[in-house]
Amino acid sequence: MAFSKNHCIKMNDGNQIPVLGIGTYTPAAVPKTKCEEAIKAAIEIGFRLIDGAFAYGIEEEVGRAVQEKVKDGSIKREDIFYTGKIWNTFHRPELVRSCLEQSLKNLQFDYVDLFLIHHPCSLKPGADLLPRGENGKLLFDRVDLCKTWEAMEACKDAGLAKSLGVSSFNRKLLEMLLNKPGLEYKPVLNQVECHPYLNQSKLLAFCRSKDILLEAFAALGSQRDTAWMDLNTPVLLEDPVLGAIAKKLSRSPASVAIRYQLQRNIVVLAKSFNRKHLEENFQVFDFQLSEKDMKALDDLNDKNIRYMKMNE
Repeated sequence: MAFSKNHCIKMNDGNQIPVLGIGTYTPAAVPKTKCEEAIKAAIEIGFRLIDGAFAYGIEEEVGRAVQEKVKDGSIKREDIFYTGKIWNTFHRPELVRSCLEQSLKNLQFDYVDLFLIHHPCSLKPGADLLPRGENGKLLFDRVDLCKTWEAMEACKDAGLAKSLGVSSFNRKLLEMLLNKPGLEYKPVLNQVECHPYLNQSKLLAFCRSKDILLEAFAALGSQRDTAWMDLNTPVLLEDPVLGAIAKKLSRSPASVAIRYQLQRNIVVLAKSFNRKHLEENFQVFDFQLSEKDMKALDDLNDKNIRYMKMNE
């Protein structure tokens, strides 16, 4: 089942984004080649949105996967919507373009379709992605993110990025950008942790009021990566409410979790290195959840579980 125009949403700058994508963050324990093969499989299945980031250290493999599918005639580059992100150590305005240019070189792309601030927390510039002092604590940097945004706007003007957005921004941070004097381009999208245990309904309502899309990462919960989460956190896809709805509809719990977000007009990122799971994740356009099912999933928000430690 290939993507159709109906599987895209128009952003506030007029560009279109596919409503369902694949993430590329790859834990250290997983060979990078596994991500490369997953991207190729995802493209073959029909995924056209690929979510990446400089900090993931996987851009060369992602770029190779896309180029291979272009060469074999499966797709054209313009068929792929690729999201890149500026890492926290590059927030100083004079460093912004260099981060994007490094990503483009790694990917062998001329542009990214969407360029995000990966996280609002600025870190000391340097070779280390997570710079720490002698006491082991992170070394933070003081940067005006409005200046970072202006440098990103210059990247868009230069044709290096087609659209601009943010990630893990709360309402206060979004308002700061939206109220910035001389704002040239408003954010098209805010990528945040979002799933039935943390449905972000208040932030979603605010973003809608400002014509900003919400995009969900960790939409299926999260990989049990000790770098980011407490392993005692419940596994979303094992939730009995989610499981009961999936059983009733003869669907996988993952498909139901994705469909839940799509019906809220949220763009969804669903990562897997398993082809069968990728196929299941894509089979979400031929069924609907009832109002009762949506309410039952909404009620899971009472658990108020956040998987990502860094996400504020």
